[in-house]
Amino acid sequence: MATMQALVKTAKGVGNIELQDRPVPSVTRGDDVLIEVKAAGICGTDIHILHDNFPYWPPVILGHEFSGQVIEVGPEVTTVKVGDRVIGEPHTKACGKCYLCRTGNRQICPAKRSPGWGIDGAFARYLVMPDVLLHRIPDTMSYDEAALVEPSANVVQDVLLRSGVEAGDVVVVMGPGPIGLVAAMCARAGGAKAVVIVGTDKDEELRLPTARKLGFKHVVNVQRADVAALVGELSGGRGADMVVEASGAEPAINQAVSLLRKQGRVCVIGMTGRKTINFGWDAAIFKDCRIDFHISTGYECWDRTIALVAAGQIDVKALITHREPLANWKQVFDDVEHQRGLKALLIP
Repeated sequence: MATMQALVKTAKGVGNIELQDRPVPSVTRGDDVLIEVKAAGICGTDIHILHDNFPYWPPVILGHEFSGQVIEVGPEVTTVKVGDRVIGEPHTKACGKCYLCRTGNRQICPAKRSPGWGIDGAFARYLVMPDVLLHRIPDTMSYDEAALVEPSANVVQDVLLRSGVEAGDVVVVMGPGPIGLVAAMCARAGGAKAVVIVGTDKDEELRLPTARKLGFKHVVNVQRADVAALVGELSGGRGADMVVEASGAEPAINQAVSLLRKQGRVCVIGMTGRKTINFGWDAAIFKDCRIDFHISTGYECWDRTIALVAAGQIDVKALITHREPLANWKQVFDDVEHQRGLKALLIP
């Protein structure tokens, strides 16, 4: 039996990740597609699994942000063919029968088991996916760029399709990590007249300079400048139309509400990693604001994200700081966790 090297979470608990030789997956169902993985991105979810604070079913190959090439298809496959360059929605095992699935929300089906935590994922040379979840990518898009469509699609779903940036909005992004920077680019693409990116001292080395290189004029260290004064100046004293909370930090979550205009929107993306936080509930009530919580990706955002990345409106290349073989996973995970990198790719 042919084998491949894979990065595996072997058992429950902190750590328990190692490189192993695993069998090459095979096409067993009619709608199966065997993909040779060309690039796979490290997500915050992978770091959470390392530290045992995200659901997963071990032993499981990690990784769900990927791009690759189709090398074999099952007899019922109709959407792709051998040789196609593809990416995939990580919504495997959705039941197709529940209320959520039947209302077009398979991404939050309770039965869903995504690659990288529920079933074997993309930190390996080969991956099997059902053809219904695949999207072809343009010939002009590199595999490295394509591997970052999945995290970008989450942001397009949240910022553009659900919370809904409108032309002329003043948008504040709390947290200048990869997701926050993509959110800022989405807001700009959606017609925001001003985008304020907010970080802290720890973001001065890499994240805030990257925001400036991406062409954003209003890049602010909250520990050194008055964010509220800037937002007031940009909004004519009203407050921000939308705040994207991408940090997951309790002070930033509360500040998000304080920066809003009345009837503004908070677009919640950042996870806190905690069961509870202290939140100014009454302050949000008095702002008469909308708070939108988000997770995962609906169908529509994928082709939109591919178009935005292909056009350079979401410049994912600027976010790639690491491109390493699987063997170097420990150092890369550590760099990502400790903010010595933005987006890191493993190349199986």
